[in-house]
Amino acid sequence: MKIAVVGAGAIGGYLGAKLAIAGEDVTFIARNRNLEAINARGFRLILEDGSEQHAPTAKAVQHMADAGPQDAVLLTLKAHQVRDVLPGLRELFGPQTMVVTMINGIPWWYFHKLGGEYEGRHLDSVDPGGVIDAHIERERIIGSVVYPASELVEPGVVKVIEGNRFTLGELDGERSERIEALSQAMMRAGFKAPVSRDIRSELWIKLWGNLSFNPISALTHATLEQICRFGPTRSLAAAMMREAQAVAEKLGVRFKISLEQRIAGAEAVGAHKTSMLQDVEHGRALELEALVGSVVELGRITATPTPTIEAVYAATSLLAQTLAAQKGRLELQPLG
Repeated sequence: MKIAVVGAGAIGGYLGAKLAIAGEDVTFIARNRNLEAINARGFRLILEDGSEQHAPTAKAVQHMADAGPQDAVLLTLKAHQVRDVLPGLRELFGPQTMVVTMINGIPWWYFHKLGGEYEGRHLDSVDPGGVIDAHIERERIIGSVVYPASELVEPGVVKVIEGNRFTLGELDGERSERIEALSQAMMRAGFKAPVSRDIRSELWIKLWGNLSFNPISALTHATLEQICRFGPTRSLAAAMMREAQAVAEKLGVRFKISLEQRIAGAEAVGAHKTSMLQDVEHGRALELEALVGSVVELGRITATPTPTIEAVYAATSLLAQTLAAQKGRLELQPLG
């Protein structure tokens, strides 16, 4: 299978390297030092147990036209970065090319093939003006939920923190030939790649935690463990999650676990900094719209009150605006 990985960072590197090792024809779309490192030395993985794997056949290009049409395009970017790659993305498309959205938060395609009263609605929070929707045909899209955690420790080198599961799903729940082929390719590479008939419910289970723990951690600089073990912030997260559950259930989502189970799962991760807190510390743009702003918008669409989510969203939005205006970052340092 010819596979292009758009976003050769922590998750994209993990996926692409394992797929290349398994014999798939993988091309990374990369830039600068990452591009040079992959073409000079291939891609290297440091696994959870400290052992290493090397994908010497992995190749990288800067311009998508140099890769040409693919069987599958894995979008492993942050949600706000998708618009930046649109000008060249169609160079990767052939008649049957799948676009697999391995992106956190509510995706731009959420209302496509949903059915019911909300079919065809547009989410301005994640796709202002419908620009992404205009560039990527809906028929190409495969949804995905990314569970692993990994880190790009240097150009061409990814350290796997935990996990190997990537749930896949057609937007209409069909078990198509193409999604089965993609799932099989990922399983041959050593991943768990179950095919879900309800990808949106799978998305909400992960988002349930992300929409609460990420902004709370960005504002407080606390780890997951600290947020869950400090009574007021545990209650704050639970309040946000209850509001989000009410929104999701109006959209037909079924939650397979309880709110307390989801919080317990986050607490069990331990002293882990969320991705949004890491972005605050490194001065990077925050994934705020896909994780939080989109839920506020869905609340308005479904006429569901989300006052707690909106309050936290307002505070975190101002933090993001301040950091961007100052071109700054914010990290706690010990005194002295």
